[in-house]
Amino acid sequence: MQRQFFTINGNSQKLDGGAMFGNAPKGMWEKWVEVDELNRIDLCCRALLIKEDNRNILLETGIGAFFEPKFKERFGVVESQHVLLDSLESAGVSHQDIDIVVLSHLHFDHAGGLLTAYQEGQEPELLFPNAEFVVSKPHWERANQPHFRDRASFLPQLNQLLEKSGRLHLVEGETCDLLGPDYRFHWSDGHTPGMMLTEVKTEHGPMVFAADLIPGAPWVHLPITMGYDRYPEHLIEEKSQLLDDLVSRGGWLYFTHDSKTACAKVSKNEKGRFTVEEAQEHLNGWH
Repeated sequence: MQRQFFTINGNSQKLDGGAMFGNAPKGMWEKWVEVDELNRIDLCCRALLIKEDNRNILLETGIGAFFEPKFKERFGVVESQHVLLDSLESAGVSHQDIDIVVLSHLHFDHAGGLLTAYQEGQEPELLFPNAEFVVSKPHWERANQPHFRDRASFLPQLNQLLEKSGRLHLVEGETCDLLGPDYRFHWSDGHTPGMMLTEVKTEHGPMVFAADLIPGAPWVHLPITMGYDRYPEHLIEEKSQLLDDLVSRGGWLYFTHDSKTACAKVSKNEKGRFTVEEAQEHLNGWH
């Protein structure tokens, strides 16, 4: 089967660097990223388009442009237009052409792109009218009954629209019949319960959409977690297991939030520390 990969950028964000790097001191993380006068760092909300012979698959949709102005500013969303739709068009497709959307989890910076852009006085509507939506069953339960600490990360109106669409597929195993044998899932609870990381075969080796387990290259370093993670110690254990597995198989990580690197191959240096190599800034027909 012919399979091509395309980087799809959604709306970008600027968020507090301390929140993004958890308990790591600023003296460490400011060496890895650029910091503005408000202590914020640049973040992508990057999706991955996979074109196959007879279908188009989209992994995640980014944050989108659904926020009303005051929340747009609060969450550091940079652009007003729905950037994801423009990026899809640049890759030769529209949201109507997407057959399957796979969501690692339902936090608004990963699933908000499913919604139409903000218009005053109008409720957002669901985009991707011809797509089937693949979501983790345990995370779906979390999204509909969130903990007080993370309930602001979810969009109840999006959950309702997904369920109402009749095209929602809830999965809880390593595979999904809708996607087929070339796709499998890794499971993670450290950032949020039931997060689902999609692995797909490429000509270069297996690639895992790392979502918020490893949001960018700096987070490959095992001790680095985010302030947003529900169970940081557990996340580090999950991250170690995944990285060891990918090193042994010559695997790659696809980063959703890294402002400079779309994907990279996982390796270990002479000190036994996980690192990345062969970093790719943008994929455009990658195999």
